[in-house]
Amino acid sequence: MKIAVIGLGKAGLPIASVIVNRGFEVVGVAIDERKCEDINGGKNPIPEEIGLDELIKMHGGKGLIATANYENAKECEIFIIIVPLFTDENNNPDYSIIESAFRNVGRILKKGDLVVLETSVPPGTTEERARKWLEEESGLKLGEFYLAYSPERIMTGFSISRLEKFPKVVGGVDKESGQKAFVTYQTFIPNLHLVSSARVAEFTKIAEGCYRDVNIGLANELFKIAGELDVNFYEARTYANHEYCHIHLPSTGVGGHCIPVYPWFLVNDMEKRDKFDYAKLLRTAREINDEMIEYWAEKIVLELECMKINRPLNELKICVKGISFREGVKELYHSRNLALAKLLSEKGLNVYVYDELFSKEEVGEMGLKYLEPEDADLVFDSFRLTLEKYDNR
Repeated sequence: MKIAVIGLGKAGLPIASVIVNRGFEVVGVAIDERKCEDINGGKNPIPEEIGLDELIKMHGGKGLIATANYENAKECEIFIIIVPLFTDENNNPDYSIIESAFRNVGRILKKGDLVVLETSVPPGTTEERARKWLEEESGLKLGEFYLAYSPERIMTGFSISRLEKFPKVVGGVDKESGQKAFVTYQTFIPNLHLVSSARVAEFTKIAEGCYRDVNIGLANELFKIAGELDVNFYEARTYANHEYCHIHLPSTGVGGHCIPVYPWFLVNDMEKRDKFDYAKLLRTAREINDEMIEYWAEKIVLELECMKINRPLNELKICVKGISFREGVKELYHSRNLALAKLLSEKGLNVYVYDELFSKEEVGEMGLKYLEPEDADLVFDSFRLTLEKYDNR
């Protein structure tokens, strides 16, 4: 069985590597030709991904062939599509990248082939949009090919171990597609569960993201309230958490490609249906988490005013330490820490940033100023939510 993985990013390359390591031939398709050259040369383009270096060195250019040409995947029987889904300024999904991938696969699709979408999408995407794209391009009808959905459930940096241990679901657009996908995925995913439909599988992933977002929003509200009541939030959280209660950690908000995006799929859908009261909690959590940068900006200004340094406020050096959306991941998508730095700058303050994952030159290319934390007057550690003062008079 020859398998194609369409998209070799932080989610696609790990699953392609796990599949090839199970003994299958894999063709990986990516638009970045330089990345394809690196993979085929045994060079890992995602060095922070634990365990991926060894797999790419072992299989790159051998069992795993990376290419920018879909034609090189035409002999494959299984197509796993895991390309990005971005949202616009109104939080509506932009399907252009996914549509392009499906239409390209449709042009080389054969009778009996299986296509599985793994990108997190609004419920109904696979059976409505993906099916239409494939049928239009291939000239085949569902039943002549199989179509299913299996959401990625990984965490960057730990994707290999997640694929080997974490529960994963799969559901078909029809019963035959679900069974076909389940039997196929069982050969390389140990902890697999078949659900009744692709729509259920899509909703499963979105529900998980909503759960995280709502609970982080709750933690952020409790953190702010604890501060007003002069209560040590972290001490209270330690003893509040038990078998039936798990209060999350507070934050500057929620970043990345996942949690800040998924709730909008449901919120927007319900509001289009005039069911505004069905998604009030999801919308509120999104607003609470996005507004946390305002809370931290106010705290930082108050700390500066209390320092009583004989210099104007706008000359004091503030260093935001940690601008990636998650510690240890060199990615800025929806980074609330980066948004905080930009907000402070818009307020006329003298803001610098530091992140061990980004060089001084890379920070400069973002239009930001780089500073070592010890050279600042005030450091905000974005990952530990601490303010540290320095007397740099």
